[in-house]
Amino acid sequence: MINLYPLARPILSALSAETAHNLTIFGLKSGLGPSSKQKDDPCLSTQVFGLKLPNPVGLAAGFDKNADVSNAMLNVGFGFVEAGTVTPKPQAGNDKPRLFRLVEDKAVINRFGFNNKGLEYFTARLKNRRPGGIVGANVGANKDATDRTEDYVTGIMALYGLSDYFTVNISSPNTPGLRALQSRDSLNDLVTRVLAARQAKMDAGMQRIPILVKIAPDLTEEDIKDIAAVALDNALDGLIVSNTTITRPSTLTSAHKSEIGGLSGAPLKKLSTDTLAQIYRATGGKITLIGVGGISSGADAFDKIAHGASLVQLYSALAYDGPSLVADIKTELTEILKEKGFASVSDAVGSAVKL
Repeated sequence: MINLYPLARPILSALSAETAHNLTIFGLKSGLGPSSKQKDDPCLSTQVFGLKLPNPVGLAAGFDKNADVSNAMLNVGFGFVEAGTVTPKPQAGNDKPRLFRLVEDKAVINRFGFNNKGLEYFTARLKNRRPGGIVGANVGANKDATDRTEDYVTGIMALYGLSDYFTVNISSPNTPGLRALQSRDSLNDLVTRVLAARQAKMDAGMQRIPILVKIAPDLTEEDIKDIAAVALDNALDGLIVSNTTITRPSTLTSAHKSEIGGLSGAPLKKLSTDTLAQIYRATGGKITLIGVGGISSGADAFDKIAHGASLVQLYSALAYDGPSLVADIKTELTEILKEKGFASVSDAVGSAVKL
């Protein structure tokens, strides 16, 4: 099925970006997705926050908003899949059009605004996931919530035991005011409350589920110090670096470059990697990091790992290169690790950063 993508690509490219995405999800739900037969090299196997993964290459949140196709995307060859962002109540998101291809820049701009079917639907889908694969749940807050932190607590309480880890998404630029939760006092309050929710579940006899926070790339040096301090003080399991950017590099050439929303894809790579390295240094390498932003090759994945990421995630590049990209990234990453003398992914983490 992977080899059919070149035939489908012209059709998908002729459709609006969101229509093409919805059609892709429909096809995957219908069982038309590819299934990789590639066997991961043992050097790609890694273990983070108590989870053993066959490889460090994951699917970023945003592709599978409603946990409809986590099984199908694991079949593509991802080491783990992150579903969401899900909010307690269903919401339509922002007005269309809200997804734009910047083909010349190998980039995407979106302003979805957490469109999703809500916790009830998401919960039902996660209950049907196949055993064995690692699936995370990315939780968010409804736009009209009076206490957004409580929405994150609600999501974690409702989904507890159904996902292998949680990501608290406070860095989307498409929900007004959401990024303010990254300030030190707000973030400390949020982390304290979501960890208390986890402790309540553990006190009731349930297992410990890792909780991560996804942050923006558009942070000041002071912001990074504050986030690192909160993460360390609360023994947070990890940080995902980073979400999309509201900045617009001068190198952009697409006609859509001025659209409002979060920019992802190739132009995000340097900014997100620089932020990753800063967070790695600020936390002294003591917090597990997932690197996201601009990954479209094994070399890109290795660059994230060398700058502090234990795992990596991608999404935008799939729109341009198709599902076979996952196997290509893993093959090239394996070659690079061996060429540089690293026996495993974990051995290479942070190798380009001086602490």
